[in-house]
Amino acid sequence: MSNKNLRNIIEALIFASDEELNLEQIKNLLQLCNISASLKEIQENIENINKEYEKNGNAFEIIQIAGGYQFATRKEYAEYISKMKIESQRKKLSQSALETLAIIAYKQPITRSEIEFIRGVNVDYIVNSLLEKDLIMIKGRANSPGRPIIYGTTDNFLKILGLNSLEDLPKLKEINEILKNEKIEGIKEEDIELFNSLNNIEANTEKGLFNNTNNIRNANISDTTTNISMNNETNKEQ
Repeated sequence: MSNKNLRNIIEALIFASDEELNLEQIKNLLQLCNISASLKEIQENIENINKEYEKNGNAFEIIQIAGGYQFATRKEYAEYISKMKIESQRKKLSQSALETLAIIAYKQPITRSEIEFIRGVNVDYIVNSLLEKDLIMIKGRANSPGRPIIYGTTDNFLKILGLNSLEDLPKLKEINEILKNEKIEGIKEEDIELFNSLNNIEANTEKGLFNNTNNIRNANISDTTTNISMNNETNKEQ
């Protein structure tokens, strides 16, 4: 067998493998095909492959990782691959997941019951899904009866949106002005309704109309015990 054929087979084996292959594994695979090659020959072929990639200016190379060899893009292209993965993750989120994530982002720290108060549906499955995707995290417990768990967004959430901090999130009032004055492609009627519910709750919170712990907070939970308002009936009359 020619050196070129051996090189191509080694290249194909590493490329097709889902996991890294060490020299011994490659040698065993070659033997299954009745091809004899020493560990040194295999390693030299891998080095020659990489030299050719570098000479041709290819965006990928064979790297040594965890004791084996695997294909990978070069470091200088990491930024572009990262954005592709971020976009892919964004597309995997359902409409309901995006809505729930938006509520958590703008109203954090927030409990499940508070999210459900806004959305009007059970969010157990969605919250668990967002936790698994590392988009939200448990921030602690609220100082209210039952000590419910409170949630907030993660650094991964900021990366996906390309934000440096939560301060960079568009202000609700700014979004409201855009929705009023412009017709944006892709924005549905239910999206506007959800946004308006967020906006209304923010306004009502500022007016003190939502003092019951079952309703939405607009401020961070302090370390002191949350006082439960007894003005529910008064609020209803208003």
